[in-house]
Amino acid sequence: MKALVQVAGVPRSTYYNLIKCMNQPDPNTELRAEIQSIYVEHDGRYGYRRIRDELAVRGWKVNHKKVQRLMKKMGLTCLVRVKKYKSYKGSVGKIAPNHLDRQFTAGAPNEKWVTDITEFKLFGEKLYLSPILDLFNGEIITYTLDSRPTYSLVSQMLDAGLKRLPEEHHLLLHSDQGWHYQMKSYRHALKSRGILQSMSRKGNCYDNAVIENFFGILKSEFLYYKEFECVEHFKEELKKYMEYYNTKRLKAKLKMSPVQYRTHFEKAA
Repeated sequence: MKALVQVAGVPRSTYYNLIKCMNQPDPNTELRAEIQSIYVEHDGRYGYRRIRDELAVRGWKVNHKKVQRLMKKMGLTCLVRVKKYKSYKGSVGKIAPNHLDRQFTAGAPNEKWVTDITEFKLFGEKLYLSPILDLFNGEIITYTLDSRPTYSLVSQMLDAGLKRLPEEHHLLLHSDQGWHYQMKSYRHALKSRGILQSMSRKGNCYDNAVIENFFGILKSEFLYYKEFECVEHFKEELKKYMEYYNTKRLKAKLKMSPVQYRTHFEKAA
């Protein structure tokens, strides 16, 4: 060994330091196990920043760069985002002003809701998802799913959402200029409950960026991540994912799940 060290030109002190380090246990063993546990628990949906936040919830104080470095060594990566279905068909009814104006924060639940439609392609079929999202905490208030993007897809979603809306409220409901939201019956339903209607500017997806972001997360973490046996199986798994998203999936800005954040707010109020 002495001869090999001399041939390699390695100083004796460097050699013994390396031997000493090799004989020491990995100081990150428990942290690695915790990271692996979080990654598996959330089916690989978490990137290093969200895993760092989840670690903080569990009592670990660790820098996001260290989590990123360990995840890279462990081969743990997050997934990417994809595009959405477009429902714009020109002016078929009345266009509402952009009252939301990219003010994507809310001080309390049921102040600002956003909605849109996205498309899934499965087993040679198309499915259309229409959810309502609360900008206060990112919670999915309700959703509908159908094989056709008919008006009933939106009207049934709205009916279900209104059942959760308190009688006393100051709600703004924002969408794009999709034909569903221009319909007289839709606008009347909002007006009858005292809801202010808001619409994005024509062709400007950034005016409804939060729900666009949700669709990206949904498709990367669910649609393109899991395998489905049939359309019915997809619907069952979608219901589970929506429950997971609302109640368990940690949102980086909130440091907790949407429902946990709302519950915390309501107890403090």
